[in-house]
Amino acid sequence: MTPTRYQIPANEHEFEQDIKHSRFIATVVHAPTLLDAKQAIATIAARYPDANHNCWAFQIGLGPHAEIGSSDDGEPAGTAGRPMLQVLQGSGIGDIAAVVTRYFGGIKLGTGGLVRAYSGTLQKALNDLPTKEQVIRRTGMVTINYNQYEVLRRLLNTFDPVIESEDFASDITLMLALPQDRWQECADAIRELTYAESELIALDD
Repeated sequence: MTPTRYQIPANEHEFEQDIKHSRFIATVVHAPTLLDAKQAIATIAARYPDANHNCWAFQIGLGPHAEIGSSDDGEPAGTAGRPMLQVLQGSGIGDIAAVVTRYFGGIKLGTGGLVRAYSGTLQKALNDLPTKEQVIRRTGMVTINYNQYEVLRRLLNTFDPVIESEDFASDITLMLALPQDRWQECADAIRELTYAESELIALDD
């Protein structure tokens, strides 16, 4: 099941360490879409054009339906991108793209050493990554009479709504986005408040 609330990066974050004279730099950014992830990865890699490798991974969304991707960028297959992706998938953080840049220091790390270096550098970056909550919302509308407006607004405010528009005509129609995990609770409350005269209608089904 796809989570309706999860953590995302609050801002770009970087962590750097040296491992056997090789320099590893992990850069983590918020990437809410696949295009954002690809653009962020290209931008970060362009900062280090002289690096030996800019390996990357991303996770858009969270859970079994998340969009994922990774690249070893020239490192032996399976030693960089995939271990990084596994770190992201185990982090509980979604909408995230990460690049680990490597400047080779002359000492080969071996397959296991590379896996530990790339995954470990990214994990240390995530340990200090500032995050914030992403709330998946569902859009809908409700039409009420003027007498019910004030009490309905007070009710809606208990459900963390985003009021997108209000149309004052013969009745009042509100367009709003509610946290998906509170949608049914809010729909039931509106029906009870208005004695089933008004209903919350979903617009994104």
